[in-house]
Amino acid sequence: MSHVGVPRGTVRKRRSLALLTTGVLTIPVLAGCSSGGEETARGVPQDIAPAARETVADGSTANWAVDALPATFNAFQADADSATTRITGALLPTLFPMDRTGQPKLNPDYLESAKVIEREPRQVVLYKLNQQAVWSDGREIGAPDFVAQWRALRGKDSAFWTARNSGYERIEKIERGADDLQVRVTFSKPYADWRSLFSPLYPKEITGSPDAFNDGARTALKTTAGPFVLKSMSKSEGTVTLARNPRWWGDKAKLDTLVFRAVAAKDRTQALSDGTVDIADIDAATADRITLARRDRGSNGQPLNHGPGSEITPAQALRSWAQAHGSDEDAAEIAQAAREKNRKAVVAYATEQKALRDFAVRKSLEPAYTQLALNGESGPLADDRVRRAVARALDRQELAQTVLGPLGLPAKPLGSHLALAGQPGYKDGSGALGEQNTKEAQALLADAGWTRGGAAEPPKDTKAGSEAEKKGGKDDEAEAEKKTAGEAEEDKDAKSEKTEKSEKTDRDGKKAEEDSTEDSADSAAERKKADQDSEDSAASRDEGLYIVGDDNKPGAPAPATVGSASAVHVLAPARTAAAQGTVLLRQAGVLGEDGAVAATDKQPGGAAGAYAPVGTAAPAPAAAKGQLGKDGKTLTLRFVLPSGPGSQSLRSVGDKIAAMLEKIGVGTEITKVPDESYFKDHIASGAYDLALYSWPATAYPATDGRPIYAKPEPATDGSLLVEQNYTRVGTDHIDQLFDKAAGELDEKAARELMKQADARIWAAAGSIPLFQRPQLVAVDKKLANVGAFGFAAPRYQDIGFKTRQAAGSPAERKK
Repeated sequence: MSHVGVPRGTVRKRRSLALLTTGVLTIPVLAGCSSGGEETARGVPQDIAPAARETVADGSTANWAVDALPATFNAFQADADSATTRITGALLPTLFPMDRTGQPKLNPDYLESAKVIEREPRQVVLYKLNQQAVWSDGREIGAPDFVAQWRALRGKDSAFWTARNSGYERIEKIERGADDLQVRVTFSKPYADWRSLFSPLYPKEITGSPDAFNDGARTALKTTAGPFVLKSMSKSEGTVTLARNPRWWGDKAKLDTLVFRAVAAKDRTQALSDGTVDIADIDAATADRITLARRDRGSNGQPLNHGPGSEITPAQALRSWAQAHGSDEDAAEIAQAAREKNRKAVVAYATEQKALRDFAVRKSLEPAYTQLALNGESGPLADDRVRRAVARALDRQELAQTVLGPLGLPAKPLGSHLALAGQPGYKDGSGALGEQNTKEAQALLADAGWTRGGAAEPPKDTKAGSEAEKKGGKDDEAEAEKKTAGEAEEDKDAKSEKTEKSEKTDRDGKKAEEDSTEDSADSAAERKKADQDSEDSAASRDEGLYIVGDDNKPGAPAPATVGSASAVHVLAPARTAAAQGTVLLRQAGVLGEDGAVAATDKQPGGAAGAYAPVGTAAPAPAAAKGQLGKDGKTLTLRFVLPSGPGSQSLRSVGDKIAAMLEKIGVGTEITKVPDESYFKDHIASGAYDLALYSWPATAYPATDGRPIYAKPEPATDGSLLVEQNYTRVGTDHIDQLFDKAAGELDEKAARELMKQADARIWAAAGSIPLFQRPQLVAVDKKLANVGAFGFAAPRYQDIGFKTRQAAGSPAERKK
């Protein structure tokens, strides 16, 4: 078996794929949960503006935003993405789509029935196909299509580039039934998740040969069997256009055409306002703008009290006018340019807001959850006591409330790795780990040998406790830390000279700003407040959060990253900041301009968000006040987060987690990396201690969950075969429970096995579920049967406008 873009031997049979969309990762935080009762949690309903088909007009075009054009239309290849799933859902058969409760439901458009007809000596499933079901070329859907897909995905022919094939290897044979509309599938061993197979179902023309499978379905699908057919794909325009399928035997599609348009997350507000798209997943900021636009509908032309210019006070406006009309020509020219720039921004913003009134925000919970991953392969987290301590330090309820609360969604922590609230198999299993308890977390760390004075102790020849300390390379790490501490001390001595040399740059002008502010006419109360803040922070000057940044200056000192061959550069908090900046930033909240959470009242450096020049070495970790240590080393964990603008909320969650860990004496070194390399170069490769990423929901946890939580095994080349278990934490018992559930044909018994597996995954503390992600979708108010679908798959044939739109135009909105 081979895999697109993945070396052979590094990936095993699997079906589920990771959500690599860091920009989509949202920020709900979970609270400590206790083990709950049987399936008592309710899911959040979908929000799609449902309407009866007779009330939806025939015709018109809808434009749907996707992150990017799909790399392939073959859903079984490694580079298939969310756009692949979205588009093929309208083109190809899905035999058992998920319903609103997250359960697989037979699709009558393709099947009359499908059931297990024999259990002994072999499991046999009989599919009875809808007699009207045909491919777009007129050929009947039948057994040859099932056979070709099985042979391509069963893993015996490495010429097929596949990444999803679990379950197909259990099939012994496929035969024609009593007639051409019956398909008889015999399994070599029992398979509980047989409903997951043959979805999507491809025609034999694609799955029948390696060439057609590998290349033929990447950019085209000549033969389909859905309510739409693939009309065209334009890379230059960034669009995939679907047209109504004339051979479709089911309910006729309401839309003439459905266009999927590539629109980056940062451009979606503009795309919505100018009519480029009618449907788009959005972030909370865009949702707020749509809400404000609808609120301002009755403002009778009054200036908006939000957006560009809204923060300008009357006094500031008068001062700006005076400067623009003053005798100083240079100052007047600058002021006039600034006023004109602001005027244009106000006009553009108002125009966008007017257009956004035509949209509604549909919201639910996405069928995916965000977790805190703890890498247990090496380092302090190889000790399960340290992992459990980290987990029990988290206030998951606070994190969930942070993200979901402002959106009006239920802010409840997720209690399962293998089911989401509302699914039949859901049960809160977090009691196996224990609820949040600071004292218990500290006791676990003490038991693992991490103590308050441990950082000052000389290294011992023989270490006990954590498994991480038994691995090699620790002497080198200790030497790197020692070197870093020395460099930090030298930097401290030379700080004043460095500051004077950098006062002319934008980033290094904090001292000048402070001097200017202190000489200004600010109130004595504000200056006194800032001075007190500075004194408060001085006591903890050497502790705090060090934000890793990019620094290309040659010779700039940087501490070595634990477990990495290369060093990273960090930005140390500046020791001085403007008094007024302190007040204003505290009023604004804890988020800095780049989305990183700024300092709290006790973070070193005075004003939140103030940083020293790039390249300034951070204080030595060993000097951290109250931080735990062992054998001369502090307990500091590498926390990797994405740096892109779409990941701001994720970084906010990360900073909250870092603050929670600081309370139990665990330090974090937050490293921000580009979004495009976040998953591949850090999560998948294991170059992290802590990380945040998401997994999709599934109706088949025994199949889809196993590769995510399977115990890593040594590969033939000596590397570690982790499948999709990027935490590298697993046990034989967990694997056995998954295997047993996969072969259990009694659904109730299989669910009980999954609950047992979930409890043991909690106890292993490699993955801590935080929250089910919010789903926010902007939809033209005239569109029906589309929006935040929750668990359910869209019925593309039902989507349409309540009133007819001009052909070829979404809504002909006036700008």
